[in-house]
Amino acid sequence: MGFMHWFYSLASPPHVYRLAGRACPWFAGLAGVFLVAGAYGGLVLAPADYLQGDGFRIIYVHVPSAYLGMLAYVLMATSAAIGFIWRMKMAHGLAVSAAPLGAWFTFLALVTGGIWGKPMWGTYWQWADARLMSELMLLFLFLGYIVLRESFDDREKADRISAILAVVGVINVPIIHYSVEWWSTLHQGPTIAKLDEPSITMDMLIPLLFMLIGFTAFFGWLLCKRLQGEILNREKRTRWVQELIRGASA
Repeated sequence: MGFMHWFYSLASPPHVYRLAGRACPWFAGLAGVFLVAGAYGGLVLAPADYLQGDGFRIIYVHVPSAYLGMLAYVLMATSAAIGFIWRMKMAHGLAVSAAPLGAWFTFLALVTGGIWGKPMWGTYWQWADARLMSELMLLFLFLGYIVLRESFDDREKADRISAILAVVGVINVPIIHYSVEWWSTLHQGPTIAKLDEPSITMDMLIPLLFMLIGFTAFFGWLLCKRLQGEILNREKRTRWVQELIRGASA
């Protein structure tokens, strides 16, 4: 009963708006602390790699960006599915808020991967690489979701049809994750997924974990801000939003 009460409370726009507002300072604080600590540890304290030299340091942006692209898609697809099944417009609002963030993080992962790939592989891009192609497909899925929504004037119809694309496309996430194990690929294998024996030393690994936490908190802050904006846009004609505007301008 308690869980269901909490679950259905997330269907309330004013409740979700206030919840996102309370979470923002926490996410911002965590992001600031961990990003500064991770960047200092990765760019200053960590030693150069014995093969890649200082070029390996791009992982402190590339790995969190790639991870957040996948996380954002899973969040978008899950929220869209909840919205489709239970007709919760706040779930659709969360999916809409996550989509552009996921697209930007995925784009950043592709760009930083290309920058790293040129000196290491001798090329910015390899069309035959399964990891690169599945990551590019992830970007296209985000963009497809966004464009599909914009093609409908009816918001409810846009929510439901774009949700189908989001859910179907989630199959690409495990393909990205396991592509380096399923196919022969230029992309290196797992680095930190092997928790019992990671492929990098602790003085390199700890800053990377800090950057992962910092990037995730930063994503959380951005998501909360976008969700609040999405709620205000959806509820702009309601009395509680009008009262909120009057209170802010008083």
